[in-house]
Amino acid sequence: MNYRFLNKINSPSDLKNLSIKDLEALASEIRDYMVTVVSKTGGHLASSLGAVEVTLALDRVFNPPADKIIWDVGHQAYAHKILTGRREKFKKLRQSRGLSGFLKPHESKYDVFGAGHASTSISAAMGIAKARDIAKEKYKVVAVIGDASFASGMSLEAINNIGHDKTDIVIVVIDNEMSISKTVGALAEYFNRIVSGTMYVNLKIWIKSILDHIPFIGSPTASIIKHIEEAIRGVLSPGIIFEELGLRYFGPINGHKISALVNTLNRIKDFKGPKLLHIITKKGKGYGPAEKNPVLFHGIGKFDTQTGKPIKNENGFTYSNIFSETLVKIAGKNKKIAAVVAAMVEGTDLSKFRELYPERFFDVGIAEEHAVTFAAGLAAAGLKPVVAVYSTFMQRSIDQVIHDVALQNLPVIFAMDRSGLVGEDGPTHHGVFDIVFMKMVPNMVVIAPSDENELRKALITAAQYKKGPVSIRFPRGRAWDFRKEENPSASAIGKSRLIKKGVHITLVNLGALLPYAIKAAEQLEKEKKIKVEIIDARFAKPMDKSAILKSIKKTKKLVTIEEGVLEGGFGQSVLEAAKDAGIRDIKVKLLGIPDRFVEQGTMEELRKECGLTAEGIKKKMLEII
Repeated sequence: MNYRFLNKINSPSDLKNLSIKDLEALASEIRDYMVTVVSKTGGHLASSLGAVEVTLALDRVFNPPADKIIWDVGHQAYAHKILTGRREKFKKLRQSRGLSGFLKPHESKYDVFGAGHASTSISAAMGIAKARDIAKEKYKVVAVIGDASFASGMSLEAINNIGHDKTDIVIVVIDNEMSISKTVGALAEYFNRIVSGTMYVNLKIWIKSILDHIPFIGSPTASIIKHIEEAIRGVLSPGIIFEELGLRYFGPINGHKISALVNTLNRIKDFKGPKLLHIITKKGKGYGPAEKNPVLFHGIGKFDTQTGKPIKNENGFTYSNIFSETLVKIAGKNKKIAAVVAAMVEGTDLSKFRELYPERFFDVGIAEEHAVTFAAGLAAAGLKPVVAVYSTFMQRSIDQVIHDVALQNLPVIFAMDRSGLVGEDGPTHHGVFDIVFMKMVPNMVVIAPSDENELRKALITAAQYKKGPVSIRFPRGRAWDFRKEENPSASAIGKSRLIKKGVHITLVNLGALLPYAIKAAEQLEKEKKIKVEIIDARFAKPMDKSAILKSIKKTKKLVTIEEGVLEGGFGQSVLEAAKDAGIRDIKVKLLGIPDRFVEQGTMEELRKECGLTAEGIKKKMLEII
């Protein structure tokens, strides 16, 4: 692509000699390049479109990688990747052996701290700043974070700690609301220039030092000056709360005005202690369809750049659709059903539930820990809450699951979307640990439906279950319709189902890889006359030991399949049950996610890599015949 400025930028140092006008032209080129690439690869576009100018300003004012700029999540870091020597690699964003959609230190020295989940940048930046101080080094540390992540508990904990310790750090908060804040006007910008100016700061320090030495006058007068400043700040900006927490607040300023960003950062970077710069941006900035529909373009697949319309690759209902549709039906009959999400209304497909039952719908923001304990409170007061969350984000709430839900045996339902491999989002988002961390919790029922109908039955089962918590895992993507029932009913807790009778191998499946298992078994029978007995476990806990062990005793050969980690997973539970039952001399292959972090790629590529395709399953069965 022929770009006047972008093609010459290979590192942040190349920005130093560009004029503000040149930087503005470069911002437009970056946005065009970003839209072109992401239309082919998919990705988190809208937030990154809104963060172009602040990225340019940070790289212009600071000196990375000597100065440390720590980005949160990665949703806003595409310009950062493009400007730090990865312009050409950006064409393979989120592709196998390509560029990650998130932050990875092994990918670039400019990715100071790895990230993929929200709200880590401030805590990590404080740690880096403290290590700098211990080593008596002089580099600057900057944490960049979005407004939603900033409001999470972890970020507020870090802010409290930084303010108390007076850590020398800059925090840039990117507030990408849909329109520019009313406080971003000439007066606010003028006031911001005054309070961030060296003369103003030095004058205030000088006056205070004199007044402090005048008996009976110093402290009250200094206090009056402080209150006057706070009153002015309270009128013009929301920064007073951060001042009270020990951070010097600047802003809000227009996050798309490079001159204002550069000037403000230059003024405040050498102030000692914690500084917070609040900037207002427009999500999807510079690309019309993303500006009009920032929610769609927050995380989008391939799309047409001219129209902005997604290019659909899937036909039929997704598991998320099935979950939403079923929960809405159950809630219509059961007035105690409530839904709790953590800033993922569209992701969990619960917009319809919110529309129909607003009084029973709760979006708590990026606060998964709070979501779980809040749901525990709902359950303790007689409701039947369903916590709808991606499996990868459920990892943040293990203590709350154990201490606040399971220990009290409260009837909370955990509906974990995106369980298993998720494809292009890579290792920070693969939901491969939930079988293990839910299975280990006392009182927890763990269900892994294998198709559309089984997901419906799992939700009905969980809604009717009164003895304690239930977790249900289901994958990303299109639901497989194995045997749809018009009026599905609840399943017996801990009861598996026999899919196919056989005498040579026992194949125990947990979850949505069942179609591959059936195909592998059919091929073996056709090609080798090998008859495979397929059991769909349904429940990882309690496991249907009776049916599974009966089959193992018959065949003496066992293959287990799960789209979760093998270490501590379902397959090992089956082996333990066989050992406890005294079953010896059996040949075994456990199929699942190996003991490493699986990188990004298409679902087909990743399942093939892990041996979780029909061909991979057939190969393992042949190895033990």
